[in-house]
This record gives sequence, structure tokens and C-alpha cells, in this order.
Amino acid sequence: MRQLRLFFYVTMILFPLLVVFTPNNSYSADQVVYIIPVEETVEKGLSAFIDRSITDAEEKGADLIILEMDTLGGAVDAATEIGKRIQEATIPTVTFVNNDAISAGAFIALNADEIYMSENARMGAAGVIDQEGNTADEKAVSYWLSAMKGAAEQNGRDPIYALAMADKEIDLPELGAGKGKFLTLTSSQALEIKYAEGVVHNRADLLKTLGYEKATVEVAEVSFAEKVARFITNPIVVPILLSIGSLGLVIELYSPGFGFPGIMGIASLLLFFYGHTVAGLAGWESIILFVVGIVLILLEFVLPGGIIGLIGLGAILTSFFMAGSSIWIISISLLIALVVTIVASIILIKVFGKKLHAFRKIILFDSTNTESGYVSNENRKELIGMQGHALTTLRPSGTVVINDERIDVVTEGTYIERNKKVEVIKAEGSRIVVREVSEIDK
Repeated sequence: MRQLRLFFYVTMILFPLLVVFTPNNSYSADQVVYIIPVEETVEKGLSAFIDRSITDAEEKGADLIILEMDTLGGAVDAATEIGKRIQEATIPTVTFVNNDAISAGAFIALNADEIYMSENARMGAAGVIDQEGNTADEKAVSYWLSAMKGAAEQNGRDPIYALAMADKEIDLPELGAGKGKFLTLTSSQALEIKYAEGVVHNRADLLKTLGYEKATVEVAEVSFAEKVARFITNPIVVPILLSIGSLGLVIELYSPGFGFPGIMGIASLLLFFYGHTVAGLAGWESIILFVVGIVLILLEFVLPGGIIGLIGLGAILTSFFMAGSSIWIISISLLIALVVTIVASIILIKVFGKKLHAFRKIILFDSTNTESGYVSNENRKELIGMQGHALTTLRPSGTVVINDERIDVVTEGTYIERNKKVEVIKAEGSRIVVREVSEIDK
């Protein structure tokens, strides 16, 4: 009996210790894996989405974040923001290159703790180009090379390969990246140089490899607002919105009441600010500045001077630059919008000018021609054929006397002396042309 009690007490003491010190089973269903899709163009909208998703994963106490990637790259500034947010994450991060991690996508992938790739995935080709498709300036290239190197070194990867992805001058012929070519790694090459921890078939295979096949999987969903923001902040869409906005408002300013052009113009500009606000680019200060600019321009129509209008225009332009993701993108977009507005206005005037009330208010289509009953000067047709004499020397202009009337005339270009006999040969409004009458004509 005493032995039975001793066994009972020992069991009661050891059981809690066994529970506490038993290693956590990676198959536990209590674990949470948070998957964040990194797809399409890398821009500010994607940066805002990833920031929100990582924060959400941290608040939910997720055990692992997987960045499921398929992108051909995008903006450098957005990529650096994403990379910094991944580095700051309090949860282990894994990049799963499901298809492509090209250009800015390669940089984002390198910031994760581990990288896994599907069999046909590619990663690299991260050269910096400008908006026109040319190599960026030396400062931008230097900054990007430093960022690529830092991302590789932070996670113990040889930086030479990251630099080769962004620098054509680095010669790595064994990986198919001789001089003049950016390095692009296949999954097997990435595995060989330790730029990937493994090659997997799909997401399920990745979870199994990581020991999370029984974990709860949550996939970050792009909200409707974020979808709109990603679309609107695209460098191709920005100039379209600004063009529609400027053209619509220009037409509406000279239209009676408030109609379709004004609605389209205001809607386009509101979308511009809404998308950039959701993406975390624009704040209330830029929106307030834009509204102030519009008010000042409207006041210009009732107050003299012109200075108020110029200040209003400056406020509007400043608000666009404050809300934009890049001064360069906004500058190009505004230039495109200006050209589109001018060209479209000319086309509307030429084709539909007389039919559109807006243009009838700002453009004079009537001409003061003879057919409409307008006479710019007195027409002296009755003088044609009449003769007189030169009161002054005609060189070639001067004065003649015809029927005791002094008349200012010109010759055909010849010199006619004073008192010579002349004849009117042409009368075009106030222009009377005379010719000398020779002795034979007499």
C-alpha cells in the first residue's frame, strides 16, 4: 500500500514536468501560418497591403508568414518599403517564389528569413531602369546595389549573386550571367548557391517541408479599397485620371449649370486622392490643399487681378506632388494630362465646336464677312475708271484730285510725278490704286 502511494505521488510530480518540457510538436493544429500574396506590379498599393497583412499576422499571433510571390517587379521605393517591413516583422518569414520574383520582386524575396522556390520558378534580373526604359542614373543604381547587397548579407547569403542580379558588369558565366546580362536564377541554381533553402511542388508541399502541414492556414485577402488603391496608384493609370480630371473641369467651367464633364472631372480627381490615401501616400493636408486651390480658382472669376488664380493653380499642383508616390511620376503624369487636355480641346473645337454650348461661350465662331452684311471700310467701286491728277508726287502713295475730291491712293509700284494725269484702276475698301495716263491714252 505504501508503495502504491509512493508511485501515485511520483506520477503527480513528474506528469506536469513532462508536459512542460516535452518539445512542441510542429504538427500541432494550434499553429497558424499566415500567407500573404505578393503578385502583379510592385507599387505603393502593394506596400500598404503587405504592411497591413504583416501587422494583422502579428496581432493574431501567427507562427509563420509566407510571402507567396509571383511578380515581374515594379517601383524601387515601394520595394524598399516592403523589404524594410519584412525585416521588422516579429514573426519568422519565408518567401515562396511560386513563379517569378523578378526585379523588385527579387529584392523583396531576399529580405525574408528563408526562400523556397517551385520547380519552374525564376528569381533575379533586378536592374534599375527609369520611366523611359533606360538605365537609371548613377545615384539610383548605387543605392539599389547597396540595398540588394544588404538584403543578401542580412540573411547570410553571398552578396555577389544579389549584386549580379542588378549589375551587368559582374561576370558569372557558370550561372549564365556573363558581362552585359543580369543574373536570373532558376530554382536549381538558387538551391546550388544557397539562395534557396529548398525546391517544392506547391504550397501544400512547402507547408509539409516546413512542418506546418496541420497548421491553420490564413490567406491575407486584398480588400476592395486596396484593390482600388493598387489600380489607381499604377504609374499607367495616374496620367489617365489626371487627364480626364483636367479636361472635364476645363469643359465644365464654360458650360451652363453642372453636367457630365464636371462629374467625370471631379470623380477622376477624387479617385486619384482616394487611391493614394488608401495606399498611405496622401494625407488630409494634400486633399485640403487641393480644395483650397479649387476655391481660389473659382474666386478668380469674380475678383480681378489674376494673382488669386495663380496661387490656386500652384496649390493644386502642390497637392498632386504631395499625394503622389514619386515626383518623377507625377511630373510626367501632369505633363501628359496637359498635352491630352490641349489636344482634346482642339479636336472638340474643330469637330464639335459649334454644336457644344461650352465652346460657344468661349469661342467666337461668327466672322464679320461681306456675305454676313459686315463692311469693314467704305467701298469706292464707283471711282474705278475715273481720272484726275496727282496733287502730290506718288512714291508710290500720295494724294490725287478726282472731281475736286482729294483721295489718298497708291500706284502699282511706279513713280508718278505731281500734276500728272492718273486713272483709278482698282478699289479695294480703303485702298485705291491708280495708274498714270499716258499721252497715247489721252
